[in-house]
Amino acid sequence: MPIKIQNDLPARAALESENIFVMDETRAMTQDIRPLQILILNIMPVKDDYETQLLRALSNTPLQVEVTFLNVSTHESTHTSVNHLNKFYHHFGEVKNRHFDGMIITGAPVEHLSFEEVEYWEELCSIMEWTKTHVTSTFHICWGAFAGMYYHYGIPKVDTKEKLSGVYLHRVLDRKTPLVRGFDDVFYAPESRYTGVRTEDVEAVEELTILADSERGGVFLAQDEGARKIFLFGHPEYDRMSLNAEYERDLGRGLNPSVPENYYDHDDPSFTPLLTWRCHAFALYSNWLNYCVYQVTPYDLEK
Repeated sequence: MPIKIQNDLPARAALESENIFVMDETRAMTQDIRPLQILILNIMPVKDDYETQLLRALSNTPLQVEVTFLNVSTHESTHTSVNHLNKFYHHFGEVKNRHFDGMIITGAPVEHLSFEEVEYWEELCSIMEWTKTHVTSTFHICWGAFAGMYYHYGIPKVDTKEKLSGVYLHRVLDRKTPLVRGFDDVFYAPESRYTGVRTEDVEAVEELTILADSERGGVFLAQDEGARKIFLFGHPEYDRMSLNAEYERDLGRGLNPSVPENYYDHDDPSFTPLLTWRCHAFALYSNWLNYCVYQVTPYDLEK
């Protein structure tokens, strides 16, 4: 089944070129089925690129998904056109009276700041509090996961000595959990961050379960008891060239970054990166939509 998007969303062309089943609004209106209502708070700087990555990850499921994009109102985006934001994005005040089956809170390049220093922190706190009563399951990604852990449980982020950047081998710790159903014992996924959380801090919260980790990056995936809150500290939704783009960006800024680990053949950036993580990315997001959202969300969202 397809993912439903607006007729003229730029991501549509890229998704269709990859033979991903998307459905525009006109066709969706002819189907007698209620699509899942998914709200995406996209605070990544280049929003249109990340839209494609997330929609790709959400598309590989037999469920129809209707996406609403959300942007913070207390920060001015400088990497995405105003026309794009005005056409495809809402502010919190426009959606706060609605209920959603699921929500995604993305990462953001603000890891060097304390949470309280982030320009839109108070607005984000209001949104995360609102999810407790208006969203069936909320999926926090990378910095969004750090923010969620801190807001909901007081778990601090800790700085790493150097940027964690590369494709790492992760191990599944709890195979009975539906979110990792169908996973192999180990799987690859990209990570790109300057911070982490201490395993012992997460384990100290009785409500939380760590589902996957890695030797290099520590906690990778965790959830609360009812999968109402999910925390993902990597980027399995990244496409083949995402880490390459970040590496070249950091080079251009004179940051002297390390070459992303386990990413290029022979660790040589002149080689095209191998794509080694997409099947588990599809499994993760499909499991979330099916087991954590569709199977438990009410048919009548307002009830």
